[in-house]
This record gives sequence, structure tokens and C-alpha cells, in this order.
Amino acid sequence: TVVAHVCKFASISRSAVTDSDLPSVLPNDQSSNIMMGIARVLSGTLCTGDDYYMFGPRYNGISDDVPKQKIRCYLLMGSSFVRVNSVPAGHICAIYNLENLQLKTVTLSNKKECMPLRGFDFGLQPLVKVNVEPVHASDTENLERGLLKLSLADSSVEVTATAKGERILACLGEIHLERSILDLETVYCDGNIKIRTSDPITSFRETTAWFTNEEDFDSFMSSKIPPLRQTIIPPYCDEEGLEHAYKGRCRAVISGRACAITIRIVPLPRSVYDCLKSKKFIEGSEDDLLMVGKGLKCSNNESTLTPQSALTALLDSLDDIDSNGNALLEAPNLYKGHSVKAVCSANGEVYIPRKEEDTKNGEDEPENIDGLEEYNAVQECLRTGMDKESCDAETNDASNDADTIALDKWRQDMRGSALAGFQLAMRAGPLCEEPVQGVAVILESVEIAMRADSSKRFTPSKELSGGMVVAALRSGIRCALLSRPARIVEGHLKLTLHSSLAGLGSLHAVLSKRRGRVVTDSMVDGTD
Repeated sequence: TVVAHVCKFASISRSAVTDSDLPSVLPNDQSSNIMMGIARVLSGTLCTGDDYYMFGPRYNGISDDVPKQKIRCYLLMGSSFVRVNSVPAGHICAIYNLENLQLKTVTLSNKKECMPLRGFDFGLQPLVKVNVEPVHASDTENLERGLLKLSLADSSVEVTATAKGERILACLGEIHLERSILDLETVYCDGNIKIRTSDPITSFRETTAWFTNEEDFDSFMSSKIPPLRQTIIPPYCDEEGLEHAYKGRCRAVISGRACAITIRIVPLPRSVYDCLKSKKFIEGSEDDLLMVGKGLKCSNNESTLTPQSALTALLDSLDDIDSNGNALLEAPNLYKGHSVKAVCSANGEVYIPRKEEDTKNGEDEPENIDGLEEYNAVQECLRTGMDKESCDAETNDASNDADTIALDKWRQDMRGSALAGFQLAMRAGPLCEEPVQGVAVILESVEIAMRADSSKRFTPSKELSGGMVVAALRSGIRCALLSRPARIVEGHLKLTLHSSLAGLGSLHAVLSKRRGRVVTDSMVDGTD
């Protein structure tokens, strides 16, 4: 059995290849380039002119549509490539006639039962995107061939085509983009094309920061702060439901006022997110875990709060976690039903508190308003935070049949929709509709308006569909984010650079011009 794996592709000048079967070029002509796949022969002997099956990295062994074609093998002799008839196992060679596969890694075998090897995944995501197009429309086909060669030769480059016919080139950064466009014009398009590019598009993320005294849960709950600037200027002040948000907590009222869901948003440091994703304690996350634990009041006694206990409380409350550093938590009071209240009101609506400016010069609200008692009970539950011991110590004597039915309604019909609302809200933040990163959303309480029929059976006063819950939770998360210190996060590339001592000054000069920051600087043993 013959098996060979192509780990990368490279653009090679035709003048560096010794092969009489390829078209000849002039001695000084450097514009003609061919794509070569750099491969290691793992088993058997790879022969020139033989037919081999080509397996992509995502081949699952089920599909029968496996391409098969002839190849040419070349031996790497410094900067030259010499054609050979065969390459035995264990050797590295270059393979020609693979670029039409449009795959960045390929596994070759003479048998169809072979399974492919997966390429390396360095976890790099392009940060800068541009739209490229030829100056002359007649060069479109040449540009497409060049983009294909560029994407094969550079595994960090992504080339996509939109429905509008745009060709998007995505690179890791500004320097990488400039170099890729230069190579596209001079190397991969044979130097006879002029390219026009759009302004770069950079991906951003939206997140939030801590308030000044937020680590002191009780003091922060009682404190009064003026509204943040983004809540009083357009267009953010026009966000629906913003009047119910304050200091990162929002009471999302469903359309028709038949239900209200209270949520809170706090920052989620990357180290805490990694702990939640791996479900284990990671060294170096102690300070962040303590900060989150105090901000959410994971323990009623701060002296007994440890990073491990804070992580345990967060894992017990974890409902969902995404790939952008966000998490959805369910407070213990909500999970056990203490903060789920049924509101038996005459108008079939939950209680909506008056605005502060409307009550400054007026009289206090009467105590017999429908839903006021349940609203105050929920506010008392919020003061216990996520302390599991305080939640276990609470008695549920005041609960009734209506509260039990409301709890069942939440668990069976509304909880899944709340998860969908969280995922939808994380896709686009309120500031500039960019994805949200590094926040924790805590579901704290639910109030449902109920009514009793002639047989004293309680049912929701109005229909609560899943779409209504999704829309309300999405709107509540956006309003809660606006009521906190808002931040825009710009992506950056973290990498290791090697340079000789003579070129160190030039390297720092280039980095300073490109807003680069040197984190550590050390000498490698055995080098200059």
C-alpha cells in the first residue's frame, strides 16, 4: 500500500524545475510559476506517472466520489527540483499536478480504502478582509487562478466568494495582507495583472467592564449611580426595553406584559471561561474567579470564598457556553423555583413599576396592586445572589399551586427558548451590531401572569410562544449591556518572532509602526 501526505503547497519558479516534459522558459523569465505539493511518503514507493486516489482532510470514508489522477515526483535539491521516477517511504518530495484539487492538505494512496490524515490546526482566524478585483475585466479568470494558488500556498489565507460576485481575501493582519496582495500580483498571477482592493474591514467584538464597586455585591445592589452616557444619547436611548435596565440588570417584559424575565450581565474573563469550558480549575485564574465569585455572590461569607468554590458554583449553574467567550448561567433561586412567581392579576399582566421621575412628586403606590407582592418577593430573591446555601435555607411555604404551574411552564416551554434568545443576542451587540465576547448572562427570576378558570385550575393568562421569549430575552440582554460600561474589542495576533541581533532594531521599528507590542524579549541559546 502506498500512502503519502501533502502537508503544504508552494509556488515554485519554472526555471528552478528540471523536467523536459514541462514547457521551456527563457533564462531570465521568472514570471512563470507552478504549484508543488510538499509531501512525505509514509508507506510504499511513490512513482511518477501512476494514478493515485486523492483524499481531502474531511473525507469520511463513505463517499464514492474520490478523485484519481496521475502525478509527477520531484526531488528537492536545495532551491532546485529534479524529476525522479520513484520516491521510497520515509523521504520528502515535491508532487506536481495537484492544484486543481483546491485542497490545502491531501493524502495520496493507491487504494480507495485509505483514510486521510488531518492537517495542523493552529487556531488562527483572519482579522483583516478586503475585496479584490482586477482593474481590467478580462483579467478576472487570471485573478481567480491566482487566488486559488495563494490560498493553497498560504494556509493562513482564506478566499471566499459572495453571492454578489465579490472575492474576499482574508489575512491575519495588515502586513500579512500587504504581502499577500504583492505575491498575488507578482507571483501567482504571473505579474501581468493589476488589482484593485477595497478598504480593509476589521472584525471587532463588543464586551463590558466591571463597575467600580461591583465586587461588593450588597453595597452595589443598594448604590445609586447616574445613567451611563450611552443610555441617554441616540440611537442607543431608543432601544426597546431600556427603561427596565439598570446597572447590568434588566427585567425583560414579554410582549403583552404576560411575563417578565430578570437577567443580569457581568464580564466573564478569559481565564474563567477556559475553566468553565474545560470544567476544571486552571492555574492562574485565581484572581478572576474570586472577582466573578464576589460580583455574583457565590458565597454569603466572603472569607470562605475560594477560587475552587467559586468555580464549583459557576459550573453548577452553567446552562450553555459558546465559542466567543460567553456563558449562560441559571441562578440557584430560579433553578429551584424560589424566584418563579405566578401573578394572579385582573388584567392578565405582570406588575410594571413606575418610572422614577413619575414618582418623585407623586404619592406612593398602593400596596394592593396586582403583582406588587410577587415583584417585591423576586427583588428579595435577587439579593441572595448565587449563594447556594442561602437558596437551600429558604423555605418555600409561601408557594402555591399557581407558582408550581408557573415553574412547570418555565421548565418545559420557556427555558429552551431562553437559550435560543441568548445565542441570538450574542451574535450582534447593541453598540455596532458586532458579535459579543466575554460576558456572562445570568437568568435570575421569572414572573408569569396566571388566571384561574371555573374549576380553580391555573393557566397562563395569555399565550406565551417560544418566539416571544426569544425576542424578549434578546432585547433584555442588549439593554443590560447598554446599562453597563460598554467596550469595543479589536482583534490582535499573538505570535513569536525570531531575529538576529543585527536586525532587532529594524524589527522593533516595524512593530511600532503597526501598533505592535512586545510582551517578552529573550535570547535563544546557541544563536546570535
